[in-house]
Amino acid sequence: MLRNIAIIAHVDHGKTTLIDSMMKQSGIFRINENISERLMDSGDLEKERGITILAKPTSIKWKGIKINIIDTPGHSDFGGEVERVLNMTDGVILLVDAAEGPMPQTKFVLGKALAQNLSPIVIVNKFDRADNRSKQVINEVFDLFIDLGASEKQLDFPILYSSGKEGWCIKDLKDDKKNLEPLFDMIIAHIKPPKVDPRKPFAMLATLLTSDAYLGRCLVGRIDQGKIKVNQMVKTINLKGEIIEKGRLTKLFIYHGPNKIAVEQANAGDIICIAGLGKSSVADTICDNLLDIPLKATKIDPPTMAVTITVNNSPFAGIEGEHVTSTKIRGRLLAEADSNVAITFNENHNKDSFEIGGRGELQIGILLETMRREGFELSVSSPRVLIQMNENGKKLEPFEEVTVDLDDIYSSTTIDSISKRKGNLLEMKSTGKGKTRLIFKVPSRGLIGYQGQFLTETRGTGVLNRIFSSYDLHKGEIEDSRNGVLIATEQGKAVAFALFNIQERGKLFIYPQEKVYEGMIIGEHSRKNDLEVNPLKGKKLTNIRASGTDEAVKLIPPTRMSMERMMSFIGEDELLEVTPNNLRLRKRELKASFRKKKTNF
Repeated sequence: MLRNIAIIAHVDHGKTTLIDSMMKQSGIFRINENISERLMDSGDLEKERGITILAKPTSIKWKGIKINIIDTPGHSDFGGEVERVLNMTDGVILLVDAAEGPMPQTKFVLGKALAQNLSPIVIVNKFDRADNRSKQVINEVFDLFIDLGASEKQLDFPILYSSGKEGWCIKDLKDDKKNLEPLFDMIIAHIKPPKVDPRKPFAMLATLLTSDAYLGRCLVGRIDQGKIKVNQMVKTINLKGEIIEKGRLTKLFIYHGPNKIAVEQANAGDIICIAGLGKSSVADTICDNLLDIPLKATKIDPPTMAVTITVNNSPFAGIEGEHVTSTKIRGRLLAEADSNVAITFNENHNKDSFEIGGRGELQIGILLETMRREGFELSVSSPRVLIQMNENGKKLEPFEEVTVDLDDIYSSTTIDSISKRKGNLLEMKSTGKGKTRLIFKVPSRGLIGYQGQFLTETRGTGVLNRIFSSYDLHKGEIEDSRNGVLIATEQGKAVAFALFNIQERGKLFIYPQEKVYEGMIIGEHSRKNDLEVNPLKGKKLTNIRASGTDEAVKLIPPTRMSMERMMSFIGEDELLEVTPNNLRLRKRELKASFRKKKTNF
């Protein structure tokens, strides 16, 4: 007996924490076994940022029935992962925060699940929160189901209340808060076994592609029909029915808890991981040699944003990185595009400039952060949206649905600033306790670089969530609200005395003793124009020493930005320099004389 489910939710609504509790209470660990938190977030970046980036399967057993569970990303930039893994499931657990309620990504993932006719179980999570408003949240969830065109059967969804952190779940508010048994029983009762045919020849859709240091390329998917054995000969066909490769499966794994277990055979309905195929990729059908028709794959929403990546040519190039050539960078980006269907790759004629398309700054930023940790050095342009043309030859640009939760006093400021970025207010409602929720439709390019401004306008108390809505008619020019930058004129180590005098001109990005070079951006100017400054200029020495003549140098702590913020900050004539140990902002043209020539031209 078998059940395959995915847990879907908006970012930070508690998916991974709930799965931790499910695994601990299902008995897959020894009593004395040391268990870490957020077991499913295995990557370094996932643990550091507290978010799920890659979808990952696990499994538990309950009353003799195996339950395969897939943890999915909650951030909209990684929506491609969610769309793919739903192919492997027969039902979903929709997790909704008891205070926040349905959010943009909730709408996105639920819409995908309903479109695939999956049966949902709704869990109101974080029920122990002091600002719990579960009754309103349930009504909002029901309204969301109706808005998304749920069938009568899907509308008859069961509701549970839980605290993933404390490890309990209840069906009725009067029940005792003991454990997660009500959730396990509900999964078995409400989610049907996979509809598969074990008598047909073997076929599975490759849904996830991972890499293993010992096994090489590993493909994950659910067996749609038949069974598979180790060393069996198979072939891979793409969506057009063309043969990609033929080969032998050298290793076969199923999932048990957070681990992969090697097996000799797997049957229809199982979620498996296979090794031995070198060319097969996501959305390919791996099957018996008798089959010629590929399995149906879910259409993935296209990327909406792109950056251009080139070699690092700054004065500090090659000092830190191992992989600095365009050939190495090209190979790594091609490998990423091969394994991640939400990423696109294009290159120029000389194959030394590469355009990477993705869902947003976070997804591209995660890729760049991963590459720098692997020893790459590169230069990155500012992000730009991907424009399409309609049948009438008019430009279409991507729009996003933006949901903002903030204090009432900041609502007018936020409405004004988003309106200047060509956004339209769709809905405004009070969520109680002095809070307001605003929903906008905004061009994606209008949101580039807005996060920092939004946090400043709301004194760091506002929460902004965004998700791709649709392509619509181009909105015209959007006024650039960013100030100019402070540009270093010399190469060397920054001096505290010089920075003390420069900080009156704007916000600094660097500390004293940091290495700088000519053309490097060391701060944001307080005015609209760029300003060239010398951060190496020390105090002039004299032979006169008198009490009271020396003033203490008091520096304001510099502004430090994440990689995504840096990408959003830079303009078209600027670049982000990425190395294993440093992130630097710079002008494309490092020499001031060259920049002036281009401006005059």
